[in-house]
Amino acid sequence: MRDEQRGRPGRRGVIAGAGAVVAAGVGVAAVRATTGANGGATEGKAPVTRTVAPAVSRAPAKTPQASPTPAAPRRTPPPGSPNILVVVTDDQPKQTEWATPQTLDWLGEHGVTFERAHANTPLCAPSRASIMSGRYAHNHGVLDTRHPERLDQNTTVQRQLYEAGYRTGLFGKYLNYWRTGENPPHFDEWLLQEPVRYYNGHYNDNGTVRNIPGYNTTVIKNRTLAFMERSRGDERPWFAYVATRAAHELNIPEKKYEGVQVPEWEGRPSVFEDDKSDKPPFLRGGAAQHSLADGQALRARQLRTLLSVDDAMRDFRDKLRALGQLDNTLVLYTSDHGLLWGDHGWLRKSVPYRPSLEVPFYLSWPGGGLGKARTDDRLVGHIDIAPTLLDAAGVKPDTPHDGHSLLGTNDRDHLLAEWWWNRQDKQPIHSWATYVGKTEQYTEYYRLRLDRDGRLPSGAINAGTDFGGADSGGANSGEVTFREYYDLRADPYQLTNRLHGATAVQEKLLGIPELARRLTAARSG
Repeated sequence: MRDEQRGRPGRRGVIAGAGAVVAAGVGVAAVRATTGANGGATEGKAPVTRTVAPAVSRAPAKTPQASPTPAAPRRTPPPGSPNILVVVTDDQPKQTEWATPQTLDWLGEHGVTFERAHANTPLCAPSRASIMSGRYAHNHGVLDTRHPERLDQNTTVQRQLYEAGYRTGLFGKYLNYWRTGENPPHFDEWLLQEPVRYYNGHYNDNGTVRNIPGYNTTVIKNRTLAFMERSRGDERPWFAYVATRAAHELNIPEKKYEGVQVPEWEGRPSVFEDDKSDKPPFLRGGAAQHSLADGQALRARQLRTLLSVDDAMRDFRDKLRALGQLDNTLVLYTSDHGLLWGDHGWLRKSVPYRPSLEVPFYLSWPGGGLGKARTDDRLVGHIDIAPTLLDAAGVKPDTPHDGHSLLGTNDRDHLLAEWWWNRQDKQPIHSWATYVGKTEQYTEYYRLRLDRDGRLPSGAINAGTDFGGADSGGANSGEVTFREYYDLRADPYQLTNRLHGATAVQEKLLGIPELARRLTAARSG
C-alpha cells in the first residue's frame, strides 16, 4: 500500500521536482586501495598503494569466474528451484515505512510481514554471521565487529546453496573488517565493499580491488541487476545477497534526495522517560542524554538514505518481471538490527530494548504460496533466515542451526538476544543477554568484556548466578550486575522495570526464577 493510501504524505509527491535521476555507472577509477592496518580504507590520510594478487583479473563485462572455494562437488538443483534474493540494510529500525513504499507495495502487499522479527545480536558483524549461519553468536563465534575470521565459512547458507548448484552472488557489505583483497568464499560473483562508504568507495570486484565512483546503493544495485540478467543464458537458479550501507551513520543521502522533507515525528513515550532510576547505570549517565531533537535528526537522515534502497527494490522487481522470474523468486528483506532514536536517552543500538532489537522483515515467494498480503506475529530471529532459504531450495542443512524454517508452522515461545561489551566501547556497559517472550522480556547484565581478539578472556564465566551485584569475581566474573523485566503487553515502551525494588515474593510471582533458568539454558544451548 502506498503512502497516499495510508494517509501519510506521499513520498513521490514530496520529491517531485527534486531533479532527474542520473543512473550511476560502474566505472573503474583505480586498481589500488587506500588501506589502514586492518585492511580497511582510511580517510584523511596519505594514500597507500596496495598491490593485490587477484584470484580473477578481467574486464568487468566478462562473466565472472567462481571464487576460490574449497573443492566440493556441485550438484544439479531440482527443476523449479526458486531464485533467492536477500536484501539486508544496515541499522534500519522499524517505523521507517515512509521511505520504502515501493518495497511495501511489492513485499508487503504480495508476501508476509513478520511483525515480531528480531536481531539476535544488535551489532553488525555478529548479526550478519547469524543471518548466514542460522546460529546464535555464542555458537558461531563472531562476538564483535573486528574478527570476521571467527565465522566458520563451512556453516554458511551460501556454501550450501553453492554446492547445491546455485549461482551465487554477493553485492555490498559482507562482514566488518573483512580484508578487501580477500575474496568471499562460496560466491561465483561478488562486488564487496569494506569498509563501506556511501560515495566513491573501493571494492573487491571479483578479485580485483577497484575504486568505483558513484553512490553505494546504486553501484551495488546495478551489479545485482547485471547478475540477474545473466540468468537469460544460465538456467541455474541463483542466490543474490545484497547488503547496503543505508541506513547507517554517517547518513549521506544520494544527491537527488539531499533536500527531501520527511514527515514529522513526535517521538515515543520511551523518548521522554525522565525517571531512569530503574534502568542500568550506563543509561543514567551523560552518554544517555539524547533528546527528541537528536532522535528526529537521526531519523530524517536515515529515511533519506533509504529512499535509494526503495528505488533499488523497484528496479529488482522490474527486472524479475522482465525475466519472467517474479513468481519463482523468494525475496527476503530485513535489517541487521534496529536503532534507538533517543529512546531512554540512547541514540544507537547495542541495548536490549525493542527499537534496537526489532527489525523490518518481509518475505515474498508467490510460487511457494507466499504471494498474498498477510501478517505473521510469530517470534522470528535472524537465526531463522538460513534454515528458511535452504528449506525453499530443498537443501537439507548439513551443519547445526539454532533457528528454524519460516515456511512451515514452526513457532517458539521465546527468543534469545545477546551482546558482549567489546573493545570499541570504552564506557563500561557490560555484556547482556535477554529472554524475549511473547508477552514478557527478561534481561540480565553480566560483568564480562571481550579481549582484544574478540574472545572472552580465559577463565571468564559466560553465565552468572549471583544477583547480589558485588564484584567478587573481578572484571570478567560473569556475575549478574543488573536485571530487567518488562510486561510487553502493558508496557510496550519498556518504561517500568518491574524488578526495580522488587521483593523475593514479587519476583517469584513474576516467574523470575524460571525465566532466569531458561535464559541460562538458551545462552549455553
